[in-house]
Amino acid sequence: MHDTLEHLTQLLLDSYARIGGINYLDGKNLPSKRMIAEITLDLLRLLFPGYFDERVVHSAELRGETEARLESVRRRLENQIDKSLEYAPPPGVQTEESRPLAATLAREFLQQLPELRDLLATDVEAAYGGDPAALSPEEVMVAYPCVEAIAVQRLAHVLYERQVGLIPRIMTEWAHGRTGIDLHPGARIGSHFFIDHGTGTVVGETSRLGDHVRLYQGVGLVARSLSGGHSLRGQRRHPTLENRVTVYAGATIMGGDTIVGAGSTIGANVFLTQSVPPHSLVLNENVRIKVLAKPTHSPGPDYQI
Repeated sequence: MHDTLEHLTQLLLDSYARIGGINYLDGKNLPSKRMIAEITLDLLRLLFPGYFDERVVHSAELRGETEARLESVRRRLENQIDKSLEYAPPPGVQTEESRPLAATLAREFLQQLPELRDLLATDVEAAYGGDPAALSPEEVMVAYPCVEAIAVQRLAHVLYERQVGLIPRIMTEWAHGRTGIDLHPGARIGSHFFIDHGTGTVVGETSRLGDHVRLYQGVGLVARSLSGGHSLRGQRRHPTLENRVTVYAGATIMGGDTIVGAGSTIGANVFLTQSVPPHSLVLNENVRIKVLAKPTHSPGPDYQI
């Protein structure tokens, strides 16, 4: 058994040397997924005080609690940004410059939280105004997965725009795992954004969404083709939805040159690869629904309709 264990150990060490992919080795490491998740949750607590907490905070304590949480997030985020910059420094940034730059980026990021709160208030407004099942804005904030997914995307987008690697995607994938909504941090999303239900909805990196856009479950804003691989990096691959566009469940809109004009509605299960003018209604025209009498016996394995 001992010889077998030594042999297996050597095989794994050989694999490490051949393929790489080791984190936390010799002091160099990537941003921590666990730490980014904890930071993101604290950011949600700062954006929505009391909605992601279980402990009662008295009004007299709010200033102290907010200040302490901001300082904790700043310190941890600065450390994680520093790791990201060491791994993938922006053009023109030297490794020795990563720590002071990380401090600046963390501070500037936190300075945008009040502005992000204003923007997120429009998303809550859109969800409450657009869903007759919503009892109150408070229910939207505490229960609707789209609010969490959109909030994390908006946070991550700020870091993405500042060329901070890894961290924005870790943040949005954390939200994706919690909500089933996949919003890439690179997507540009206007105000009053609402995703109803949301499970399986995908918004790709170079998507552009105007104001008052509404998506439903299973909607995909995706690239036409990824066969070019990394040669497509930096190119527009995903569609543009102008202001006040609604896309119903299961619709797929493809391509960086596809523009859905303002005020348009895309029906359920539409597969769209071309631009449409403003105020269009796009439907599946040749869909047939067939209704048959249900047999009185349970169909066997070879039963066919």
